[in-house]
Amino acid sequence: MEILLAEDDPGHATLVKNNLRTVGIRNTIRRFEDGQQVLDFLADKQNGSEHVDFENAYLLLLDIRMPKVSGDEVLKHVKANSKLRLMPVIMLTTTDEPQEIRRCHELGCNDYITKPVDYDEFVDVIKRLGMFLHIMRVPPLEE
Repeated sequence: MEILLAEDDPGHATLVKNNLRTVGIRNTIRRFEDGQQVLDFLADKQNGSEHVDFENAYLLLLDIRMPKVSGDEVLKHVKANSKLRLMPVIMLTTTDEPQEIRRCHELGCNDYITKPVDYDEFVDVIKRLGMFLHIMRVPPLEE
């Protein structure tokens, strides 16, 4: 399983990657800085650029507030696409507004994790996420 990390904050992205590695996650982690980059990667082959391999399994860790295309728009696209809809999407965001949590679940996210502001709590949450990823099973995409 390849982990797709959509996170515009470089500090948060580094913390996520490093702390997943700390708990033994050795999967490839591919980072995207905005929602449009995620959509471009998930699109069918285009101009020789890197793109999704439909024989692989992917997990998307998705921030909500991102430049160009928001995380909830990316989520909506993934869950509406018959080729991508089985990809687990975990919202990983600082937004803890109840209406946003509800909206993401209605759009089909598999889980919603709020990133704590406190550094130590943030690290702990990512480590617990990593432990969960050890036991999670993800199907390959459908072509």
